Amino acid sequence: MTRWPLPPPMQQALAQARAAAALGEAPVGAVVVKDGAVIATGHNRTRTDSDPTAHAELVAIREAARVLGSERLTGCELYVTLEPCPMCAGAIAHARIARLHYGAADPKGGAVDHGARVFDHPQCLHRPEVVSGLGEGEAGELLRTFFQERRS
Repeated sequence: MTRWPLPPPMQQALAQARAAAALGEAPVGAVVVKDGAVIATGHNRTRTDSDPTAHAELVAIREAARVLGSERLTGCELYVTLEPCPMCAGAIAHARIARLHYGAADPKGGAVDHGARVFDHPQCLHRPEVVSGLGEGEAGELLRTFFQERRS
């Protein structure tokens, strides 16, 4: 469910997703916020960088860690347009992200509310607060359009 108006960080994440699509990457964008200020952004770069780990979340988390000079992103919030996969959910837990906001659900590859449900495992080191469905309409439409165009 889309909640209007969307907070500026989710609007920025959607802009990052559109930037990814313009590069031929799956349209996923992410933004890290600390104390109300955006400290890092990212979008999918797997093809651009020839790096299977260059998901939007990891690109943004790496930049935020560099900006803060710490592998712990305590007190940070992550806004991402698509439900994180298992790899990204693991990185979110290891980075100690306080709150995760995501847009579109991903029943096929997501690992927060679907599939592996990484944060529900007893072995999970840290469980962020999760807010789902923020901007899901626009995020989902970006993904649907992108993949429909590739199948045509």
